[in-house]
Amino acid sequence: MAPTLGFFPAVTLVVLSGFPAAVSSRRDVLELGDADFDYLATEHETMLVKFYAPWCGHCKKLAPEFEKAASRLKGSVQLAKVDCTANSETCSRFGVSGYPTLRIFRYGKDSAPYDGPRTAEGIYETMRRQTGPDSMHLKTKDDLKAFVNNHDASIVGVFSGTDSPRLAEFLKAATLLREQFRFAHSTNLQCVLLFRPPRLTNAFEDSVVIFRDYLTIGSLRRFIRDHIYGLCPHMTIENRDRLRVRDLLTAYYDLDYHHNLPGSNYWRNRVMKVASKYVGRGLTFSVANKKDFLLELEEDFGMGTSDGGELPFITIRTRLGHKYTMREEFTRDGASLQRFLEDYFAGRLKRYIKSEPIPEKNSGAVKVVVAESFDQVVNDPDKGVLIQFFSPSCPHCKKLEPVYGELADTLRSDPKIVIAKMNAVANDVPLGYDVQGFPTIYFAPVGRKDEPVRYQVTHLSPHPRLEARWTSATVLDKGESFKPNLKS
Repeated sequence: MAPTLGFFPAVTLVVLSGFPAAVSSRRDVLELGDADFDYLATEHETMLVKFYAPWCGHCKKLAPEFEKAASRLKGSVQLAKVDCTANSETCSRFGVSGYPTLRIFRYGKDSAPYDGPRTAEGIYETMRRQTGPDSMHLKTKDDLKAFVNNHDASIVGVFSGTDSPRLAEFLKAATLLREQFRFAHSTNLQCVLLFRPPRLTNAFEDSVVIFRDYLTIGSLRRFIRDHIYGLCPHMTIENRDRLRVRDLLTAYYDLDYHHNLPGSNYWRNRVMKVASKYVGRGLTFSVANKKDFLLELEEDFGMGTSDGGELPFITIRTRLGHKYTMREEFTRDGASLQRFLEDYFAGRLKRYIKSEPIPEKNSGAVKVVVAESFDQVVNDPDKGVLIQFFSPSCPHCKKLEPVYGELADTLRSDPKIVIAKMNAVANDVPLGYDVQGFPTIYFAPVGRKDEPVRYQVTHLSPHPRLEARWTSATVLDKGESFKPNLKS
């Protein structure tokens, strides 16, 4: 039950033409450089800066999303970019070591790293919350109603007065967490309330949760973490990474809270009815719009776009990366979902692994590995394995191929060394291997297969290549010393 509250009665014109790194104001993304960064950055209360390199693939992917967000935020938050290949002094000053790096500035001062989503919608929503006060001061009942009637959850602190020490602690927490959550406060009574989004109101849990612990930044952070999403939150592209820090079951269907609130909650209520029986068993639950995740469902779970029709797709993704799918049709009484969960907790489900077929012939110097053969080849306890994760469309991978083959030929006679490669687009990448770009190379040493060593490619040159004059001793000696030479 929700508690009852007794509430209390000049524009600066910047001329850009004189600065070589800035371009016409027609562009919504401001271009900054060594010559003008400090001068122009101080003109903006809140600014999101992208530090990038023109040759960086991730930067190219981010560019259109960044520009769309800039257009939507125009007039409230300035978005800017710095080309680090031409402005190394500025990038070095702010500790930029990889691309793209995004940081939030306030009146020219480095305020915080940007850790939010990198889609246009995600950047817009995250930076929109960066404007205005860290916590909105509510003065009337109408202020409270307007604040909590929002698409997102709301955290409201109610304090005895402006001099309350707990208010000061609450405001510090709001400053740290404002990028992720909405905060407001009032100076009457003394408590903190978490209001879940009205659209997610249901019969299985309270819509308002009262904070009952002693108020510190840490205790408030834990309270929000444990209660913000409730039993079955709405997963979106923007919040999926935060939800997936735990083992997560997701029901994908035609969810649309803007145009079909009853239909969206129809399936969610059926999921929640079953989910309420498994609270505290280490699995969390969510619902999502399948149209937002079609590509992921196809690539990660092998599910066709027409599978299930109007019925929800059910998947489980654990924090370790293990994946499961419910192949039985979802029944309206929830019985099929309950059977699926019983099989999951009993360990009877077979994991879903995206894999190419194991090659019938694999006699080349560079061994071809697929997801189904990864354990057999790379985790062979008696061999040190160098594994390259590649994409067939990656030009750097194609340039590396003859060099990598030369290395394999050099070490082919050593029975304790394997040089291998895996198509990371067509196969699931195992846990412990962080593949964000191509090519990515790891060494799995003998005796330490759970501690693969990443080959650190330098970004001093956009086209680094491996030097093939390695010896078997170089690779075999010590995994932590695995630092092949580079040649541009």
